[in-house]
Amino acid sequence: MTEKQYQQRVQELSPKSPMGMDCLYAFLIGGAICLIGQIFMNLYSAMALSKEAAGTATSITLVSLSALLTGLSLYDNLAKYGGAGTLVPITGFANAIAAPAVEFKTEGFILGVGAKIFTIAGPVIVYGLAASSVYGLIYYLWQLLA
Repeated sequence: MTEKQYQQRVQELSPKSPMGMDCLYAFLIGGAICLIGQIFMNLYSAMALSKEAAGTATSITLVSLSALLTGLSLYDNLAKYGGAGTLVPITGFANAIAAPAVEFKTEGFILGVGAKIFTIAGPVIVYGLAASSVYGLIYYLWQLLA
């Protein structure tokens, strides 16, 4: 069997993805996550926090809930249905950090959790810090010239 024949056979036997339903679930679950975030934002604002402080508290709450759900193996079940809807909000980033730690916990805290926790999120953090440093330098030089 050639590679082309193999690929054709895989396509014939693979179940067809219901694209419309997948998009609908992603929209609904991603929207539900954002709605929960907005509820927390309103709750923190009602507690007399400034808009900036309420936003920070909301982010911390969503990240904590996402990490907790990941640790309880519930976030993966949500992601099975929500797909990209669970990746876009800040909860997807928290899941990306917590998931490798949960996966490698059997290898111990140092060689498992400690070594693998930033497997996925590490490059994002590194490039984010590098980009923000370059942006900060450009902003600083711009202020000197202005």
